[in-house]
Order: sequence, then structure tokens, then C-alpha cells
Amino acid sequence: MDTDTRRIVSSRHLAEGTGWEASEFEYGLIIAYNAFTRWMQRCMAAAGLPELSPLEILVLHNTNSRGREKRLTDITFLLNIEDSHTVNYALRKLLKLGLLNSEKRGKEVFYTTSPPGEALCLSYRKIREQCLLGTLPAGFDGDELRKVASALRAMSGQYDQASRAAASL
Repeated sequence: MDTDTRRIVSSRHLAEGTGWEASEFEYGLIIAYNAFTRWMQRCMAAAGLPELSPLEILVLHNTNSRGREKRLTDITFLLNIEDSHTVNYALRKLLKLGLLNSEKRGKEVFYTTSPPGEALCLSYRKIREQCLLGTLPAGFDGDELRKVASALRAMSGQYDQASRAAASL
């Protein structure tokens, strides 16, 4: 089969000549991102809180991760989010819902997951295990998923570097 007929490229105008594989990768990211955000919201709805946005869900899980308190800067860094205002808004909403606790020390505010927030994360985890992890196709074992995750982290670095270069034009 000719390699040109196997292309799924959604941005043909960006994919002429060499480098079409990057558009192929970007199309995969687009559909994966949309599927992932839809999944997060539906999993959280099944866990009992349908009104959370994908960003709010990510902030809740990140704050709950490793059982350590986090600052706004920690969360934005770990999630690779440049606009801290969106994360700050999510933190305020999660605090209002009673899913997080906060403690101000000097100029810094530290966030931890409250007991109801921890329970919600645990419920999400159980639904994730039931609906997602138990249904992964053959070949998506731990080793393969680690390789994909590593490649995605490497590509995110490339996109970060390219965004800095574009900002300086």
C-alpha cells in the first residue's frame, strides 16, 4: 500500500512534503484530547460531581496526588499550564465545593484535598478501573503505555520550545 494513501492528516494545508507525520501526530493529539476530556467529565459525573470542568478535575487530582500540599505554582508547573488565572479559578471553585482545603502562610497559599475531595478521587479511581483499565486492548500493557507517555512528554518539550520560538518572532 502506498504510504500516501494511509495518511489521516486533518490539516493537509500544514502537511505538504516532508513533515506530514507531525500533522498526523497533531491530529492524534486533537482527537485524544477531546476523548480524554469527555472521559474525565463522564467519569467524574459517574463519581457524583457532573459540574466539574476538565481543568477542575485535573487540578483536583493533581492536588490529591501523593498526599502532599501544593501551591498554585506547583500545580501550574506540574500540569504545564501557563495561564495561572485559570488554575486559580479552578482552585476557588474546588474550595467552594468543599473538595479542597487551603492554608495561607505568609504570601503563599497551600492546598490539600479535603476528606470529601479524597473520597471523590477514590470513587473516580474505582470507576476508572472498572470502565477504562479493565478494557484496554491487548498490547497496551504497562511497558507500552510507559513508552507512549515518555514520547508524549518529549513531544510536549518540543512544542514548548517551538512556542517560545514563535513568541519571539
